[in-house]
Amino acid sequence: MKRLLVFRFSAMGDVAMTIPVLHALAKQYPELEITVVSRAAFHPLFEKLPATVSFIAADLQGKHKGIKGLFRLFRELHKQKFDAVADLHDVLRTKFLRWCFRLTGTKTARIDKGRKEKQKLTRPENKVFRPLKTSFIRYQEVFQKLGFQFPLHFSSIFEQAKADTGQIISVTGEKGNDTWIGIAPFAKHKGKIYPLPLMEQVIANLSQQPDTKIFLFGGGKEETATLAAWEKKFPHTLALPGKLRMNGELVLMSQLDTMVSMDSANMHMASLTGTPVISIWGATHPYCGFSGWNQSSENTVQTDLSCRPCSVFGNKPCLRQDYACLYEIKPEEILQQIKTVLKRRKS
Repeated sequence: MKRLLVFRFSAMGDVAMTIPVLHALAKQYPELEITVVSRAAFHPLFEKLPATVSFIAADLQGKHKGIKGLFRLFRELHKQKFDAVADLHDVLRTKFLRWCFRLTGTKTARIDKGRKEKQKLTRPENKVFRPLKTSFIRYQEVFQKLGFQFPLHFSSIFEQAKADTGQIISVTGEKGNDTWIGIAPFAKHKGKIYPLPLMEQVIANLSQQPDTKIFLFGGGKEETATLAAWEKKFPHTLALPGKLRMNGELVLMSQLDTMVSMDSANMHMASLTGTPVISIWGATHPYCGFSGWNQSSENTVQTDLSCRPCSVFGNKPCLRQDYACLYEIKPEEILQQIKTVLKRRKS
């Protein structure tokens, strides 16, 4: 087998989780040409992979929209004569594309998302509370179905070429001996967002620490406004929206001493750079299999409630209606974990 096609369209965190697996696959099979099809916005995540990994942008809102668009995408891809197709998404779009390739005799394999297991883990009563396979393992299994056997070895997207900090200095300044801490306080759903007044207490405390600089990650109109307000309110704090693109953010993440993040894409992005991430979990739980790559469970901040997890993605309304899973986490717990990680880094 010489040419392999890989599908994973969204969400961003899930796309980021393909990187360690694709890197390990490419290293184990240097003769294999791997082509990843995803959304154009995610291209920067793949730029540091081995040269045998290429990227094709799927325009799912334009020329590749709908059945006709997907069939157009199939015809474009089919011309490249792939030997096999790995579907790491298994949604309607990729099922259709997989079906088209299968009709032409191309070997295909799809991810097993473990939906029934996740339902048992997140149901309100009689939970089966145990850790499930990580997405990294589930992705690896897809390639194993196609005959590829390889260990999951990966440390950082910058392990081959050191991060070019020259592209961010105009925004961040020189690091010197300062401690750099990233804060990514947002997520897609309310059930995964640490209450902003409590996060503000964390930032207020950190901003008073000597030789410390805080970088605030986020995007979108409301998030940008909140981060800009915090930047004005607290010293040594920089809001990043509009200042760096994804490439620059990845470089900055590689320079952080630690990142504080929700169960979100930023957790996964920072993990890809080898930075220790202190992750805060509410409605969701690491047992669902979505922790950041190679992150220590010791850096997970969460409450022990019988109703957790109530959701795989954090998109369901709180059964208690009080989001105790998040509000019961005290700012002091997060600050203490930051101190622990920084002490560990310096020792």
